[in-house]
Amino acid sequence: MTVLHPGPGAQAPRDPGEPVAPEALRWTAETHRDEQALTRLAPEWEALAARCRTATPFQSAAWQASWWHNYGRPGALRVVLVRRDGVLVGAAALRRTRTGTLTGLGGGLIDFTDVLLDDACAAEAAAVLARALPLRLPWQALELREVRPGSAAHQVYAHWHGRRHQLLDSVCQHLPAVPMEQLLARLPGRTAQRSRAKQRKLLESGVVARRVPAEEVGPAMDDLLRLHALQWQSRTVTAEHVSERFAGHLRESTAALALAGQAVVYRYYLDEELMAVDLLLCCPSFTGLYLYGAHPRLRERIDIAGLLFGTSLEETVRAGIPEISLMRGEEPYKERWRPDREHNHRLLLGPRHFACALSVRLSLARVRAAAVPRLRGPVRRLRELLSRPTTASR
Repeated sequence: MTVLHPGPGAQAPRDPGEPVAPEALRWTAETHRDEQALTRLAPEWEALAARCRTATPFQSAAWQASWWHNYGRPGALRVVLVRRDGVLVGAAALRRTRTGTLTGLGGGLIDFTDVLLDDACAAEAAAVLARALPLRLPWQALELREVRPGSAAHQVYAHWHGRRHQLLDSVCQHLPAVPMEQLLARLPGRTAQRSRAKQRKLLESGVVARRVPAEEVGPAMDDLLRLHALQWQSRTVTAEHVSERFAGHLRESTAALALAGQAVVYRYYLDEELMAVDLLLCCPSFTGLYLYGAHPRLRERIDIAGLLFGTSLEETVRAGIPEISLMRGEEPYKERWRPDREHNHRLLLGPRHFACALSVRLSLARVRAAAVPRLRGPVRRLRELLSRPTTASR
């Protein structure tokens, strides 16, 4: 642990029972670099996440520690903490890339990146956290991808006094969590009629959905990944999704998230044969459709996307969560529901007097942002071509 500096209003130790004015509180910041930092800090981390309204399952101690255990590079971890009178009120889990840039944990596996700030003192904690970020040298920069609008990271960005830039990142789509009939009322007439017909066919299909007990969620990930690989066997699968380290991360993280009520898994059976497994990630503000696996035979018979979405919607409504997130991406099966859309953001921060590293990152980001829209159409057409069945379906 490295103590960076006392925050504003540092005072001598006080009597725990003595009332304290806000300006007399002692603020401190520290950076942890040891490999077990996230595991060791888990109880404090989870307590802070519960007091941070923008926190998602991706910011949980379970997800962050599991990702680092399976993907982290020794010596690259930077866990920056802010305390007010010894209580954790701000936290950022970062990693140092081989080029020296700091970024969040999760890589391409994470839909929403953020830091944690206690809602009771978010502005003050954000200011101290911004000052504590280890960005002092010309080649240092912080790049946070996939930051949701309104996230805590935006408050740190606002308090950063060095160079900073904000760009658009991936499109995310979401819907209000209301009963299916209310959701269908949002659709144009013919589209709603077709969707109702598909829902009736699903009810008649004989597929049974069973919620997996929390203590069985970890092992259920093996079934999910097996079916996920099977459903993509004749198409281009995301390579990372069939890797051993991803399997280890998914088992480890979801097992802990399920026990905390932040992950829900459903298994789907047809004639008592397991045909699909679906993973939802949950927090007070939304339920996210993260990953699923389905047997190709099931796809030949029913609308799998509609089946999984219907169950997920029921789960979300029953839990009283206001929104169901379709997460990143603009796939056609998402567009059918006419979801609301918003862009994640990409935040770039660098030292005040040096622009080298930040300018390079900004230039690369702008080149990529300009190229992606031009490539989206050809890539989508290629995916559709690759996804066409090689034999006639039933």
